[in-house]
Amino acid sequence: MIASFKTIDKPAIIETVEKGSRFIGHAFNVDNEEAALAHLAEIRQLHAKATHNCWAWQMGMANQFTRQSDDGEPSGTAGMPMLDYLRKEDLKNVLVIVTRYYGGTLLGTGGLVRAYGHAAKEACIAARIVEKFLYQKFAITVPYHLGGKLEHELRTGGHIIANADYADQITFTVLTEMPNADNLAKHITNITASTAQIIRTETPYLERP
Repeated sequence: MIASFKTIDKPAIIETVEKGSRFIGHAFNVDNEEAALAHLAEIRQLHAKATHNCWAWQMGMANQFTRQSDDGEPSGTAGMPMLDYLRKEDLKNVLVIVTRYYGGTLLGTGGLVRAYGHAAKEACIAARIVEKFLYQKFAITVPYHLGGKLEHELRTGGHIIANADYADQITFTVLTEMPNADNLAKHITNITASTAQIIRTETPYLERP
């Protein structure tokens, strides 16, 4: 698993105008082809009267899944500049769709490349480009008399306490970036004299707080 990756935070839509043609850019989070095709079908239905619905996606932690379509525009003038933007920014698990309503003036090859690439970029910016880091989630259970000490160690160490459950003992749900995981487990074992129960659970990708 990679330590971090860039993606978008949420779906977004923008609109630009170039010589009378409307370009409507959409950006979506996707992590599989089925989801991407579902979004594409939705946009095609919503903009059934549009001249073109061009698109590109990049998925997988190694960017191993990519596709693009010019949807009737001259070859290489729509889908490829959109995909080139995703590659340049190294955005993973992102689908961009740019809908064009023709405005009566030809843009030429260069104009189309710029217009589609720009709309894809603006859609991703509107969706907020973020970097997500690999975290290890722990469930750490200690007796009550060690709760305060453990909480202090976690907070001063820069770890995230996502939850604290108070039952017969205290169970902290803790998140730490993956490179810190082994050291954190050892540190907790030491400061609690091996009385803490430490369980590793999920390994989510999250933004830094």
